[in-house]
Amino acid sequence: MTEIRGARTEATDSFFEAFKTDAGVEAEDYAVVAFGDSEAMADELLELVLLGVKRATAALARDFGPGREPLPKVGDHVVLVDGRNKPRCVWRTTSVEVKPLEAVDDAFAHDEGEGERSRDWWLAAHRTYFAAQAEREGFALEEPVETVFERFTIVWPRLFADQAGKSGTDLFSVVAGAGLQTPDGKT
Repeated sequence: MTEIRGARTEATDSFFEAFKTDAGVEAEDYAVVAFGDSEAMADELLELVLLGVKRATAALARDFGPGREPLPKVGDHVVLVDGRNKPRCVWRTTSVEVKPLEAVDDAFAHDEGEGERSRDWWLAAHRTYFAAQAEREGFALEEPVETVFERFTIVWPRLFADQAGKSGTDLFSVVAGAGLQTPDGKT
Protein backbone atom coordinates (compact mmCIF):
# COMPACT_ATOMS: atom_id res chain seq x y z
CA MET A 1 0.00 0.00 0.00
CA THR A 2 0.93 3.60 0.07
CA GLU A 3 3.87 4.93 1.93
CA ILE A 4 3.86 7.59 4.61
CA ARG A 5 6.90 9.83 4.51
CA GLY A 6 8.25 10.44 7.97
CA ALA A 7 10.68 12.75 9.66
CA ARG A 8 14.31 12.03 10.35
CA THR A 9 15.14 11.15 13.93
CA GLU A 10 18.36 10.48 15.81
CA ALA A 11 17.69 6.77 15.28
CA THR A 12 17.21 7.10 11.50
CA ASP A 13 20.30 9.32 11.23
CA SER A 14 22.39 6.75 13.13
CA PHE A 15 20.97 3.90 11.03
CA PHE A 16 21.73 5.72 7.78
CA GLU A 17 25.25 6.57 8.97
CA ALA A 18 25.85 2.89 9.81
CA PHE A 19 24.66 1.94 6.32
CA LYS A 20 26.96 4.49 4.68
CA THR A 21 29.97 3.31 6.70
CA ASP A 22 29.30 -0.39 6.10
CA ALA A 23 28.47 -0.02 2.39
CA GLY A 24 31.02 2.72 1.61
CA VAL A 25 28.27 5.00 0.30
CA GLU A 26 28.80 8.77 0.19
CA ALA A 27 25.10 9.81 0.03
CA GLU A 28 23.94 12.54 2.40
CA ASP A 29 20.23 12.71 1.70
CA TYR A 30 17.59 10.13 2.52
CA ALA A 31 13.87 9.89 3.11
CA VAL A 32 12.08 8.07 5.92
CA VAL A 33 9.07 5.89 5.05
CA ALA A 34 6.55 3.70 6.85
CA PHE A 35 4.02 1.72 4.84
CA GLY A 36 0.27 1.92 5.28
CA ASP A 37 -1.91 3.86 7.67
CA SER A 38 -1.43 1.98 10.94
CA GLU A 39 1.25 0.44 13.12
CA ALA A 40 0.00 -3.05 12.27
CA MET A 41 0.00 -2.42 8.50
CA ALA A 42 3.47 -0.86 8.66
CA ASP A 43 4.79 -3.97 10.41
CA GLU A 44 3.01 -6.38 8.08
CA LEU A 45 4.32 -4.70 4.93
CA LEU A 46 7.81 -4.31 6.42
CA GLU A 47 7.86 -8.07 6.96
CA LEU A 48 7.10 -8.58 3.25
CA VAL A 49 10.05 -6.33 2.41
CA LEU A 50 12.44 -8.12 4.76
CA LEU A 51 11.38 -11.50 3.40
CA GLY A 52 12.10 -10.36 -0.16
CA VAL A 53 8.49 -10.42 -1.32
CA LYS A 54 7.74 -6.68 -1.62
CA ARG A 55 9.91 -4.60 -3.96
CA ALA A 56 7.44 -1.93 -5.10
CA THR A 57 5.05 0.60 -3.64
CA ALA A 58 2.44 3.04 -4.90
CA ALA A 59 1.11 6.34 -3.60
CA LEU A 60 -1.19 9.07 -4.81
CA ALA A 61 0.64 11.65 -6.92
CA ARG A 62 -1.12 14.39 -4.92
CA ASP A 63 0.98 13.40 -1.90
CA PHE A 64 4.08 14.83 -3.62
CA GLY A 65 5.08 18.19 -5.02
CA PRO A 66 5.20 21.84 -3.92
CA GLY A 67 4.48 22.17 -0.21
CA ARG A 68 4.62 18.39 0.20
CA GLU A 69 7.25 15.68 -0.03
CA PRO A 70 9.40 15.70 -3.18
CA LEU A 71 8.55 13.12 -5.81
CA PRO A 72 10.81 10.08 -5.39
CA LYS A 73 13.53 9.71 -8.01
CA VAL A 74 15.78 6.92 -9.18
CA GLY A 75 18.79 6.61 -6.88
CA ASP A 76 17.05 7.94 -3.76
CA HIS A 77 17.89 6.23 -0.48
CA VAL A 78 15.01 5.51 1.89
CA VAL A 79 15.12 4.33 5.49
CA LEU A 80 12.11 2.07 6.01
CA VAL A 81 10.75 2.15 9.56
CA ASP A 82 8.39 -0.18 11.37
CA GLY A 83 5.10 0.80 13.02
CA ARG A 84 6.93 2.23 16.03
CA ASN A 85 9.24 4.34 13.85
CA LYS A 86 12.24 2.05 14.38
CA PRO A 87 14.56 1.95 11.33
CA ARG A 88 14.76 -1.53 9.84
CA CYS A 89 16.33 -1.32 6.37
CA VAL A 90 17.52 0.98 3.59
CA TRP A 91 16.23 0.81 0.05
CA ARG A 92 17.40 2.46 -3.13
CA THR A 93 14.78 3.57 -5.63
CA THR A 94 15.23 1.87 -9.01
CA SER A 95 12.29 3.29 -10.98
CA VAL A 96 9.52 5.86 -10.61
CA GLU A 97 6.55 6.32 -12.92
CA VAL A 98 3.56 8.63 -12.56
CA LYS A 99 0.53 7.33 -14.39
CA PRO A 100 -3.15 6.53 -13.83
CA LEU A 101 -3.97 3.89 -11.20
CA GLU A 102 -5.63 1.77 -13.92
CA ALA A 103 -2.31 1.58 -15.79
CA VAL A 104 -0.85 -0.83 -13.24
CA ASP A 105 0.36 -4.01 -14.87
CA ASP A 106 0.61 -7.61 -13.66
CA ALA A 107 4.35 -7.33 -12.98
CA PHE A 108 3.99 -4.29 -10.71
CA ALA A 109 1.09 -5.85 -8.79
CA HIS A 110 3.20 -8.96 -8.29
CA ASP A 111 6.27 -6.98 -7.20
CA GLU A 112 4.29 -5.00 -4.65
CA GLY A 113 3.92 -8.37 -2.94
CA GLU A 114 0.54 -7.95 -1.28
CA GLY A 115 -2.59 -10.11 -1.25
CA GLU A 116 -3.01 -12.38 -4.26
CA ARG A 117 -0.31 -10.42 -6.14
CA SER A 118 -2.67 -10.13 -9.11
CA ARG A 119 -3.61 -6.94 -10.99
CA ASP A 120 -7.31 -7.33 -10.14
CA TRP A 121 -6.62 -7.78 -6.42
CA TRP A 122 -4.15 -4.88 -6.48
CA LEU A 123 -6.59 -2.49 -8.16
CA ALA A 124 -9.43 -3.33 -5.77
CA ALA A 125 -7.21 -3.02 -2.68
CA HIS A 126 -5.66 0.28 -3.79
CA ARG A 127 -9.00 1.81 -4.80
CA THR A 128 -10.30 0.97 -1.32
CA TYR A 129 -7.15 2.25 0.41
CA PHE A 130 -7.01 5.50 -1.59
CA ALA A 131 -10.76 6.11 -1.08
CA ALA A 132 -10.23 5.78 2.69
CA GLN A 133 -7.27 8.16 2.46
CA ALA A 134 -9.42 10.68 0.55
CA GLU A 135 -12.16 10.46 3.17
CA ARG A 136 -9.68 10.76 6.05
CA GLU A 137 -7.91 13.76 4.50
CA GLY A 138 -11.03 15.43 3.06
CA PHE A 139 -10.35 15.45 -0.68
CA ALA A 140 -12.18 14.04 -3.69
CA LEU A 141 -10.59 11.15 -5.52
CA GLU A 142 -10.78 12.21 -9.16
CA GLU A 143 -10.43 10.05 -12.26
CA PRO A 144 -7.94 9.32 -13.52
CA VAL A 145 -6.32 8.62 -10.16
CA GLU A 146 -2.76 9.81 -10.77
CA THR A 147 -0.44 7.40 -8.99
CA VAL A 148 3.28 7.20 -8.28
CA PHE A 149 4.61 3.70 -8.99
CA GLU A 150 7.98 3.16 -7.29
CA ARG A 151 10.26 0.13 -7.42
CA PHE A 152 13.20 -0.40 -5.10
CA THR A 153 15.96 -2.73 -4.07
CA ILE A 154 17.04 -3.37 -0.49
CA VAL A 155 20.65 -2.32 0.03
CA TRP A 156 21.11 -2.68 3.81
CA PRO A 157 21.38 -4.50 6.23
CA ARG A 158 23.24 -7.07 4.20
CA LEU A 159 21.12 -9.98 5.48
CA PHE A 160 18.10 -8.47 3.73
CA ALA A 161 19.90 -6.87 0.77
CA ASP A 162 19.02 -7.98 -2.72
CA GLN A 163 21.90 -9.88 -4.26
CA ALA A 164 23.61 -8.48 -7.35
CA GLY A 165 20.71 -6.11 -7.99
CA LYS A 166 18.13 -8.90 -8.18
CA SER A 167 14.91 -8.00 -6.39
CA GLY A 168 12.74 -10.49 -4.61
CA THR A 169 15.47 -12.49 -2.89
CA ASP A 170 13.66 -15.35 -1.18
CA LEU A 171 14.67 -15.18 2.47
CA PHE A 172 12.09 -17.71 3.65
CA SER A 173 14.66 -20.48 3.30
CA VAL A 174 17.43 -18.35 4.84
CA VAL A 175 15.27 -17.58 7.89
CA ALA A 176 14.10 -21.18 8.29
CA GLY A 177 17.51 -22.71 7.63
CA ALA A 178 19.39 -20.45 9.99
CA GLY A 179 16.82 -20.51 12.80
CA LEU A 180 16.45 -16.73 12.52
CA GLN A 181 13.28 -14.92 13.49
CA THR A 182 11.18 -12.74 11.22
CA PRO A 183 10.16 -9.28 12.54
CA ASP A 184 7.02 -10.77 14.14
CA GLY A 185 9.06 -13.34 16.09
CA LYS A 186 8.29 -16.34 13.86
CA THR A 187 11.00 -18.71 12.71
